[in-house]
Amino acid sequence: MPTWDISGKIVVITGGNSGIGRETALALSRRGAQVHITARVYDEGVRVARAIEAESGRPVGAFGLDLASFESIRRCAAEIGERCQTLHVLINNAGAVHTERRETREGFEMSLGVNHLGHFLLTQLLLAQLRASAPARIINVASAAHRRARGGLDFDDIQSRRSYNGWLAYCRSKLANIYFTRCLARRLEGTGVTVNALHPGVVSTRFGADGDTRGLLQLGIRLIRPLALSAEAGAKTTLYCASESSLRDTSGAYFEKCRETPASATARDPLAADRLWSLSEHWLANGKP
Repeated sequence: MPTWDISGKIVVITGGNSGIGRETALALSRRGAQVHITARVYDEGVRVARAIEAESGRPVGAFGLDLASFESIRRCAAEIGERCQTLHVLINNAGAVHTERRETREGFEMSLGVNHLGHFLLTQLLLAQLRASAPARIINVASAAHRRARGGLDFDDIQSRRSYNGWLAYCRSKLANIYFTRCLARRLEGTGVTVNALHPGVVSTRFGADGDTRGLLQLGIRLIRPLALSAEAGAKTTLYCASESSLRDTSGAYFEKCRETPASATARDPLAADRLWSLSEHWLANGKP
């Protein structure tokens, strides 16, 4: 079996215009990968791609992608298919947290819609290309925050209409990332495509900025920021999952600090994972909650 070498691999990173995503893009570009980043605002993505190019000395592509819009996700996936002949690594990195309940364009609660369902749809649309490019890897940037969702997903109020807590909604969306990873790994057995999830660490980035958080949630993020890892350090586990040769057959796993580690007991519930998968397929088929 050939050794995995990230050099020359085509990589797409969602949210690659800032924070951990930008540092991941820069590091992989320096290692010889053909990197493409996505950004909610296309012009911002192009600006950052040019800056990464200047630092790495290699071309970097950019796509516009709003994970809160099915139309934008489908358009981005089509553009990736047109511009990238192959796709070896998909890094689902983008994420958001909100103090107040918001909805995506199709009416899904924003944390669930962006952090889980948007990436669920994007990945489904790119699966054929990933399979055709195998060996290939899908990497879902989850969070140790999934451990805070001790009660699991509230399937009776999964859109948080009756009760909303911004931090809990975020934690549940990160739990959803792990459910997605485990279900997808089962479905990809034998295809040469692996999928793993990870916790990048508590990282000092603009996460939760830009008016997304207020009050106690905003205060908590600000207080922890001086103690947090740099974005460069926070990218290490993503880089490990993307480039480590020994992981070529590892799938459905969860990583922290560049080591495979058990996710929470709640995250290892196969019935809840399958239920979320079925719901996600239903939502995509209907185009609404």
